[in-house]
Amino acid sequence: MARPLRIEYEGALYHVTARGNERKKIYFTKTDYERFLYYISEAQKKFGIKIICYVLMSNHYHLVIETPEANLSKAMHYINGSYTTYINVKRKRSGHLFQGRYKAIIVDRDNYLLELSRYVHLNPVRAKMVQNPEEYFYSSYKTFITNNENKILNELQVLEMISEVKGYAKQEYKRFVEAEIGKKNDDPLRNVYGGIILGSIGFIKETLRKIKDDFIQKEQISHSRALRSECTIEEIFDIVSNHYNTGKDDIKKKKDSRVRKIAIYLIKRNTSATNKEIGKIFGRIHPTTVSKIYERFKKEFGKSWKLRREIIKVENKISHVEP
Repeated sequence: MARPLRIEYEGALYHVTARGNERKKIYFTKTDYERFLYYISEAQKKFGIKIICYVLMSNHYHLVIETPEANLSKAMHYINGSYTTYINVKRKRSGHLFQGRYKAIIVDRDNYLLELSRYVHLNPVRAKMVQNPEEYFYSSYKTFITNNENKILNELQVLEMISEVKGYAKQEYKRFVEAEIGKKNDDPLRNVYGGIILGSIGFIKETLRKIKDDFIQKEQISHSRALRSECTIEEIFDIVSNHYNTGKDDIKKKKDSRVRKIAIYLIKRNTSATNKEIGKIFGRIHPTTVSKIYERFKKEFGKSWKLRREIIKVENKISHVEP
């Protein structure tokens, strides 16, 4: 079986996981968990990576990592390799500790980081190891909701998506995460494209433009057709009108309509339509006006985590449109 594509570029954000060989344990004592975190800390010094959040389960881990430099492979090789050597020496064993290579999914920060952090932090609850995520010791959750310090974390990237007031952001984040306990629809990874990208169609296209086209032609990249697919403007109108229970003509004609602004934003993000083409659809709006509507909504989107959650729900439906 061919290896999955690795996408690396400066400033990329990843969800990284690795499981124990044959799903066996990779952590055996408290010291093992601490040693793994030590290797992460060393990787930060060597490669400049940023850890946004994490959870270390008994037989696997989840890390959300940002790479200011395009060097995820180097950082993960150091972390997994160093930890495997440590365990092999300590337990007088040899061979692979992890089941194959780590899995890395590149993430749309604006649309999925908040939801993904919740998914990571609720892992111990879903596994029925604890009833509440703050009861689990080997997770970044406590740092997110208390004044505990954790030198390896850059949790403010998530918290500032809720509020610039740190104390309030922590309270709201706790509510945001714990409100999802017991629900079955908290897995953002169900929306991954081609096994490697989590984001809107616009984000997928933007990501693919960052890598050489000949990689996309290779047979080992699964779902390449899905990665190249594009949602049409009419499909977006269908989804938006159904989601907000309004007619397509109303979306196009009502100049001050919030839903109209959402439709323009989604078309800009998820299709290759030009401002001129979009303006024509919405009653001959000048291309400059289309651009302004998009930029203003994008700014509003960046300030409101509730609006982001709303748009994510709509974009999830766009992501499920058949190519």
